[in-house]
Amino acid sequence: MSGPVLAVVAVAAAVLLGVLAAWRAARGRRAGDVTMDRPRSLTSADVATGAVRSVQSADVSLPADALARIWSPEYLERLARTYWRFLSRITLGLIHVSYREDERSIVLVSRPLKLLTFAPPEYEMDASHGLVRWRIERGLLVARHGRDDGGYLQIEVRRGQEPEGAQASLHVTVEVANFYPAIAVRVSRRLYEATQSRIHVIVTKSFLRSLVRLDFAESRVGRFRI
Repeated sequence: MSGPVLAVVAVAAAVLLGVLAAWRAARGRRAGDVTMDRPRSLTSADVATGAVRSVQSADVSLPADALARIWSPEYLERLARTYWRFLSRITLGLIHVSYREDERSIVLVSRPLKLLTFAPPEYEMDASHGLVRWRIERGLLVARHGRDDGGYLQIEVRRGQEPEGAQASLHVTVEVANFYPAIAVRVSRRLYEATQSRIHVIVTKSFLRSLVRLDFAESRVGRFRI
């Protein structure tokens, strides 16, 4: 088996175990006044180039005062860290993020097995919109011709209209765009769609559902920490 295939198989096994553990842990939990609609998903591929785009999104209803409290660059950075923490938890620690000043890497067990490597995150935020974006540079899961070619992972949040009552709304989107999967090039697109793509959708939808707990991880870097 090639490196990308072995990596995908290992990730699939870890995710399966992690999803079962997360489902058991979530049983009986309630999120109080925070609710979320069913996450939506759309994945497409450019037939000419092989570039993949995958978008998962959901609408969250939460108390207006809670949204006001977390609407800040600090919490946007903490949301980004929460995504990485969730990825580690749902794979039982087999996958984690390695931090360096000039990069962030999704690692399978140890640093030599870097599945994806990103440039440091970019942040945007104003009164109604927040975004954190990691640009894809390389990794075992990236086809050679897709390295440093404009691909990215981003999390975007948009506030709804000003609430009339006690509840406010928030639209959350996780997007991977212009991504060139190595397994699709070296083996087949059908295998990519049945494994890596499906795993990504499962993990991302689970991450979105977890946000109803408003449990944001502390940032490792603390760029915007007050």
